[in-house]
Amino acid sequence: MIQKVQILVATLLLVISCKEEPKPITTTAQTLALPELSFKEANRLANLPLECLQVEYPNKLNQSLSDATHLQAPKTLHPAFYGCYDWHSSVHGHWSLVSLLKQFPSLHQANIIREKLISNISEANIAAEIAYFKMEGNSSYERTYGWAWILKLAEELHTWNDPLARDLEKNLQPLTHLIIDSYTEFLPKLNYPIRVGEHTNTAFGLSLAYDYANTMDNEVLKKTIKETAIRFYADDSECPLNWEPSGFDFLSPCLEEANLMRKVYAEDEFKIWFDTFLPELTDPEFELEPGLVSDRTDGKLVHLDGLNFSRAWCLYGISESLPEYAHLKNIATKHIEHSLPTIVDGNYSGTHWLGSFALYALNHTK
Repeated sequence: MIQKVQILVATLLLVISCKEEPKPITTTAQTLALPELSFKEANRLANLPLECLQVEYPNKLNQSLSDATHLQAPKTLHPAFYGCYDWHSSVHGHWSLVSLLKQFPSLHQANIIREKLISNISEANIAAEIAYFKMEGNSSYERTYGWAWILKLAEELHTWNDPLARDLEKNLQPLTHLIIDSYTEFLPKLNYPIRVGEHTNTAFGLSLAYDYANTMDNEVLKKTIKETAIRFYADDSECPLNWEPSGFDFLSPCLEEANLMRKVYAEDEFKIWFDTFLPELTDPEFELEPGLVSDRTDGKLVHLDGLNFSRAWCLYGISESLPEYAHLKNIATKHIEHSLPTIVDGNYSGTHWLGSFALYALNHTK
């Protein structure tokens, strides 16, 4: 009996020893080439804001009327930023042209772009823009989406080594200062973040403003934004990315929040926070389908092309801060490749603003 047991044990040990060691889980996904902003693409993207920068109608004023004096033509109310359908699209259209000229000084229409920038961002026009903000009931106008793009435009001008940039930056400065003051006054009063996929998303507004504050070494603005971000988001966990996107989103509430926190946290702090906030993104096999647009002539539905670009810049930024999550670059690239070919189809519902989002995403691939 003892001998039979010994034989059985020996047989089991032999079987166990012959089994293969378990193989580590690895991803077989091929690393995609990052999209590049070529000279040809830069000219395509420049044409989008260039064609609408000084086109007054159609126009969406998004006004609160205190009295009949507010009933004025768009160009009268906003002599600097009246084109491209709405105020914020006009602002980031100007940013696009500055960014493209800075990267490609020999753009095909460089001279025309310069002329339009000089015409629009004049001292007198910016004074009129400030007057609009100071009208009764207008202090919250474009809060904080348009505010953020003003600071992004100001940052782009400041970092552009060109005599024209010095003149434009000087002309814009009074409005820039008004926006900074608006941020520092408003943020301490905002008790809760706004977690939506459109203009009022708090994380996006803070993210662009933080870039400006960091570039300009504005410690007061940096401190205000960092304190606000930590107050709002430090304890967040397991963001429901599977709930996104909503039907009209052009921003991802989860990814915009992560993109902000990577800027205000040190790398080790951000990794701890991020692994709790979006744990599924740490998986090398994670996939995220681009937003699907059913009708690009619908001004709201086409927002989802913008979502694809904004997701991309967030994912590129996260992988830059945390290089071990380089697999996120593939997802970002797929999002850009899905929507980039669609924004030069002459459809004004998208073309008046999507070029800026595409450019901002492409600028983050470097």
